[in-house]
Amino acid sequence: MVHLDRIYTKSGDKGTTSLGSGDRLFKHHLRIHAIGEVDELNAFMGLVVHFTTEQSIKDLLQKIQNDLFDVGADLCMSDKKKIAITTDYVERLEKEIDHYNQYLQPLTSFVLPGGSATSPYLHATRTICRRAERAITEISQEDNINPYLLSYINRLSDLLFVLARFSNKGQDILWEPQKWKTT
Repeated sequence: MVHLDRIYTKSGDKGTTSLGSGDRLFKHHLRIHAIGEVDELNAFMGLVVHFTTEQSIKDLLQKIQNDLFDVGADLCMSDKKKIAITTDYVERLEKEIDHYNQYLQPLTSFVLPGGSATSPYLHATRTICRRAERAITEISQEDNINPYLLSYINRLSDLLFVLARFSNKGQDILWEPQKWKTT
């Protein structure tokens, strides 16, 4: 473990930051933006872990929090020397989606965020995940990235949706089209 005497380095005082590859980019660069989105996703996931009472969800999300550091590692290597996220990561998420989805009723409408105490946090985490996905997609249009990153982050948002529904224990709040329509 690295021990730092101080947390600040002053190297970013002019608006740049260093990637794991050693390259320096402006802090508003698309790649840094995506790394920040993944960091926010991980932080919000920590809130879900704190507030959920479902131990299986808590354990799963803590594993995913570690995965998200691997996502960040891949994003900070612009020269593709480090590839952390592999097809195994994507397949693990797919197995978890299938596992939790088997307990859910088929959808007949869109699901509104809400229900259990944990479900809205999972929905909010899902939307942050989608934002991270958009940022990673934007990078992929301009630069080389690990090809499994997009698959992983896409499956993760699907898993978060399934977990939000699972935490509602069959009591999803469904969208009612034209609920405010008056005749």
